Amino acid sequence: MRYEPIDKALFEANRARVAALLAPGSLAVLNANDIMPTNADGVLGFKQNADLFYLSGVDQPEATLVLFPDHPDPKQREILFVKETSETMRIWDGPLLNKDEARATSGVQNVQWLGGFEGAFRGLLLRAENVYLNLNEHARSANAVPTHDDRFVRECRERYPLHTYRRLAPLLAQCRMVKSAAEIAQIRTACAITDAGFRRVLGVLRPGLGEWEIEAEFAHEFLRRRAVGFAYPPIIAAGASACILHYNQNHGTCRDGDLLLLDVGACWAHYCADMTRTIPVSGRFTPRQRAVYDAVLRVQREAMALLRPGVMLKEYENEVRRVMDGALVDLGLITADAVSTQTEEDPPRRRYFMHGTAHHLGLDVHDVALPDQPLEPGMVLTVEPGIYIREENLGLRLEQNVLITAAGNENLLASIPIEPDEIEALMAQGR
Repeated sequence: MRYEPIDKALFEANRARVAALLAPGSLAVLNANDIMPTNADGVLGFKQNADLFYLSGVDQPEATLVLFPDHPDPKQREILFVKETSETMRIWDGPLLNKDEARATSGVQNVQWLGGFEGAFRGLLLRAENVYLNLNEHARSANAVPTHDDRFVRECRERYPLHTYRRLAPLLAQCRMVKSAAEIAQIRTACAITDAGFRRVLGVLRPGLGEWEIEAEFAHEFLRRRAVGFAYPPIIAAGASACILHYNQNHGTCRDGDLLLLDVGACWAHYCADMTRTIPVSGRFTPRQRAVYDAVLRVQREAMALLRPGVMLKEYENEVRRVMDGALVDLGLITADAVSTQTEEDPPRRRYFMHGTAHHLGLDVHDVALPDQPLEPGMVLTVEPGIYIREENLGLRLEQNVLITAAGNENLLASIPIEPDEIEALMAQGR
């Protein structure tokens, strides 16, 4: 792995948190993600199942973790199965974790080869009353390809139909949405690497540069600092493309007078940063661009002031929308009369501001979380208002990453320039 090893104490603590939530007499199973094919003999780069990584730190395919907290034999309460390597595999693909390395990484003492899983699992299952299986239950999930977990659920129900099956995903979400100090340290590193990438771009941006060249500057800085890479496909959107919320073709040209929207985050040890900044290609904002920028920045500041323990995200989003309504009125984009008579189904703001401003952040950029839960210390969220004026080819979004603390919140991206005067000054230095 490229990133620095994480102390196994994190994964031991995570397993203990999840185990404490299982019903008595229960067994839980988590599987590594598949290696996905492309064409011919090609494959995509491997991305580990975030839940398995959260509980074991294992970052390779063909691995399975079994938790059975109530098993009478302490050695059977945690078992990690990993693929046995061979000399041929070492030659062609490099070594996988051996048993000692898997123990050192995960803290699981009972490590076995994956080839013995079926026999061991059957023996464990005969002692269990309940079986917790894991599926991707993220609200935005739209995966049409059956995963390893999907197949495993089907196979278990076919082979062992008389057991009581339960959902592991809500328990994992409950644990993962509140980050430990060790996890927050990983996110801070991802944010620091993102900061370095942004400052690099400020120094090189000029009219005529391709969006793909800006992406390459981020990639260079991220990789030289040992990041896994991008936390998500980066959005490098100049001019009108910034009005496309999920634009990531990054094939346009940065033209004089354009704004360049950068929605980019580094991934460090699987933990994500998620930054958005919008900067002038020419090095200076026009008066109109500055007015919209100031409006978005004002909305963001007011939004961040709302984030504290006990707040419900739905109520928070409603208040941010109210603040955005005022900003859009001040910019002359909508009228006060339209706001006063608007309906929830068709508010006038939707033409210029059509997305939410907060999501959880962690091992996934849109991290798992339970709905309708009040904020509490240890949660990490984004704050990302934006205004998109398609008729002016002007899209502008600003995004911070916020840690909820007992006293309120901390901005994890505070070091990354966001004040327009500072951005103009830094860009002038690089020209």
